[in-house]
Parts: sequence; C-alpha cells; structure tokens
Amino acid sequence: MARFVLVPGGWHGAWAFDAVSNALSGEGHEVQALTLSGLGDEPANGANLERHINEVVQAIRGRDMRVVLVGHSYGGMVITGAADKESSRVKAIVYADAYVPDNGASVWSLTTPNYRERFIAGAAADGLTCAPAAHLDRRCRPHPIATIRLTGNWRNVRSKAFIAACGWEGSPFVELYERLRLDPEWATHRLDCAHDVPRLAPEALTRILLNYV
Repeated sequence: MARFVLVPGGWHGAWAFDAVSNALSGEGHEVQALTLSGLGDEPANGANLERHINEVVQAIRGRDMRVVLVGHSYGGMVITGAADKESSRVKAIVYADAYVPDNGASVWSLTTPNYRERFIAGAAADGLTCAPAAHLDRRCRPHPIATIRLTGNWRNVRSKAFIAACGWEGSPFVELYERLRLDPEWATHRLDCAHDVPRLAPEALTRILLNYV
C-alpha cells in the first residue's frame, strides 16, 4: 500500500481530485486530498503559499509512512516547498501540468504573459487574491499569489515525474515538459487533454500515479 497526498491547482479544493482519489483508494492505497486554506467554504485571512506548504508538511508528518506527493498546476509550487522541507519522507513527487519552481520563483514569474494579464484582472478587487475565471466550477475560490523559498532539498527525492497536458493552447508548461524530458532525473508523460488533468483524465492520471507506489 502507498500513501498519496494530492494538492489541487489554483482556486480548487480537494473535490477536484474526487475521481482520482476514489480510483487510488479502490486499488487499496491511502489517499489524502487537501483543500488548502482560503480555498474552502471558510475564509482564511493571511492564506499564502507558505501557509499552504506548511499544511502539506503537516499532512506528510501525519503518518509514519513515506508519501507520493501529487500537485496539479499551482499545486506544483506547494508540493515543491513541502518536499523541500521533508524530502526524506517523500517517496515520489509528481507534477500534473504543474509549476516546478526554483528558489524565489512565483506563479507570476513562471507563467506566460497571457496568464499574467488574467491574474491582474483577477486581482483587481482587493489586490491580494486572484478571483477565479467565470467559466470555472462554482466551488472555486479566490486564490493568493506569493513567492517560494527553497533550499534545494526537494531535488533529493529520487522519483520525480512531470505530466504534460498537451490538448490546450497557451500552456505555460509545454516548454518545461520539453526541457524535463531530456533530464535523466525525471520521468515524463503526455496526456491529450486540457489543463484540468484530475477532472478531464482521471483514469489516465491514476494509471501514471500507480507507477510510483
């Protein structure tokens, strides 16, 4: 049995991983999908990336069992920070069409000009959070944007994988995928779907995750 900790992308909660969580549980694995602070029904003043990282760290420490960390989109920022703090407790780290940051990076610095324009528009209301786009699920919530501080310890995790969703235009992740697929420290996978991998391709994502149990 393996233990999975699943971290959703921006604006989303644990519900985004429902199909994947059910599939992994059905295979006999322990699964914990997280709704990060400020992204559920209760507001969380001061929610930011560092707080989200610490919430994943607490999940990792909650059991004396190494985990497979999975992050979608923004969740890549969070799982990198958590693995940086607890690399010895992480069996594998899997990025599902997600950001892979270096020290000092942010979603802002890593994304495309088109997405920066979206973030500016989304932050117009309060300047602190970015409102979800109108077409997203009604359960989505405004999302904080912040930088990340890393030591580099996350790179000590032996198994690192990147999954690229190649069925949508304007992806900020295609160039990253092309770079990582040439790196022998990474396993890479392609899916022919749009960005919301956990909801659009749960069966395919589950099959990939089972490689890391």
